[in-house]
Amino acid sequence: MSLFSSAYRPLHIALIVALTTKLVVSQNFKATFGSSPAPFKIDVDPDFIKETVLKASLTRYAVDLDEPDLLAGPPRHNVTTVRDYWVNQYDWFDVQDQLNQRYKHFTTTVTLEPNPNYTEPVPLHFVHHRSNRTDAIPLLFLHGWPGSFMEVDNILDGLLNPPDLSSPAFHVVAPSIPGFAFSPAPTKPGFALREAANAFHSLMQQLNYTKYVIQGGDYGGSILRLVAGDYPSSVVSVLSNFWLSPPNDTDTLRYQEGLTTADENTTIQNLNTFGTQFSGYRLEMETQPLQVAIAMTDSPLGNAMWNYNVMLHLVDRYEWTPEQIITWSMMYYIQGPYGAMRIYKETLEEGIGFSGFGLGTGSPYVHQPVAISEFLADFWFGTPLDWARRGGNVVVRNVHNSGGHFAALESPDLLLSDIRAFWGNASLSNVGVFAEG
Repeated sequence: MSLFSSAYRPLHIALIVALTTKLVVSQNFKATFGSSPAPFKIDVDPDFIKETVLKASLTRYAVDLDEPDLLAGPPRHNVTTVRDYWVNQYDWFDVQDQLNQRYKHFTTTVTLEPNPNYTEPVPLHFVHHRSNRTDAIPLLFLHGWPGSFMEVDNILDGLLNPPDLSSPAFHVVAPSIPGFAFSPAPTKPGFALREAANAFHSLMQQLNYTKYVIQGGDYGGSILRLVAGDYPSSVVSVLSNFWLSPPNDTDTLRYQEGLTTADENTTIQNLNTFGTQFSGYRLEMETQPLQVAIAMTDSPLGNAMWNYNVMLHLVDRYEWTPEQIITWSMMYYIQGPYGAMRIYKETLEEGIGFSGFGLGTGSPYVHQPVAISEFLADFWFGTPLDWARRGGNVVVRNVHNSGGHFAALESPDLLLSDIRAFWGNASLSNVGVFAEG
């Protein structure tokens, strides 16, 4: 079937009429985005997949210098291993079947609250699983880059069906940020993290979850602060495994004078190391995302390695398989990676970006109860409680001497334990409001 056949135009004609009079660029998968939630099945154009495998097979390799510290990027032997697996063994359609069987997928369209930055309707893909427990708590699970909704996989069953009645159960909503996976990228400039927060709150209201809790990491950890700050009557409490609280000028001076604590030293050193050695991707996407997207859109293996270079350095002895590396990258490559890259630039311009590893002046103080979970290999590990409290009402600090940036994937048992301890304590996390009706 042709890539440009009507069957694989990404948005149903009804959506085109409802949302825009302009032609919608192909996203390489079939989907309809109506005004209310509807079941969705992942169905990617076979011709596009065939072309992707062909392009992977034709990869031209960079000549590396066999650098032992991997600071320059993934070494050639990693690249060739992924390329060979992609060409000879990887089966997207088997993966697609697994994703369709594993998750309950939906699509919808939300309208943002009055917003001068972005006025277009927002089509969303999301996963929605309801627990059988009558006392289950609605939970919004938020992913980041270079992840996707799939990050919820290893904790999903534990959230829906905890081992005993004393542990809280959850109805789980895991949306894809627009531009990621199967949520189409914004069609105009102006969509940043605050707009994503607005869209996800609108989604929860559409699902009749008038009150809910949030868990997230990476960009999900940044978005949850915005949702909680902007919608305090709906967000009951949050648990973040990415609560950036960088040193202020006084902290930096104390560090230079040798007066900081062990935790403060760890945090400053981790942030400095990541900022100077591992965050070139961030600077590129914050300033010229289209420049790099031109290359990544045309090279499936280049796109995969762009993502993998971050995945590689932020885990604690976790071994990524070629299958995972490819599948994670496909959550960007199918519709094209530019939308997910551009949100870095949009967010920085909105004043909430990671420049200097601060969150900018646009990130609100979170007054609701906050729990944070720090994992050893993440670059904000060691953040002291008093620093964390500068950004919100942090009532619990969990510190884990293992795990990394992708906590739900890498350390699901530890994260689930933190979730159950926090939201299992009704007075601490304020979830008693759900029992009150």
